[in-house]
Amino acid sequence: MSATPLPGIGVKYDLTTREHEHLSVIAHRDGARTVNVYRSDDPDACARSLRLTVAESAALIDALMPAHHSPNLLHTTDLGLVAERVELSSVSHWNGRLLGETRMRTDTGASIVAVLRRAEAIPSPAPDFRLAGGDTLILIGTREGIEAAAEILGRE
Repeated sequence: MSATPLPGIGVKYDLTTREHEHLSVIAHRDGARTVNVYRSDDPDACARSLRLTVAESAALIDALMPAHHSPNLLHTTDLGLVAERVELSSVSHWNGRLLGETRMRTDTGASIVAVLRRAEAIPSPAPDFRLAGGDTLILIGTREGIEAAAEILGRE
């Protein structure tokens, strides 16, 4: 499987099955998904496209991978690392504060590797980066570290 960022839209995941069938899933920023199945005689030509709501996507994910679904979960690895997004509320304690003040990596072991703000992505934000309500923070760490980080970031 390969992942391709689609700026302003989300991420496109492409998969070629063992039987050489090509399909893709576009994970939209609003949580919706689009599933595309491509023609076998032309793997670049889409034969069918199906747009799923957030609820429909969740139901399909649960059917494919029961008990592994989180709407903010971006990726997991066999190494026990998780990449997840956490939205910063406008009433958050951290709204307007510097990223370094969160002590995120020190206190949880989780790292904030990017911030999505409106249609802009800020990769590898420095400690002097000022957080704002509505920011979506992309975190990487252990499941426990991510949960602790989400709790800290949810503080009002």
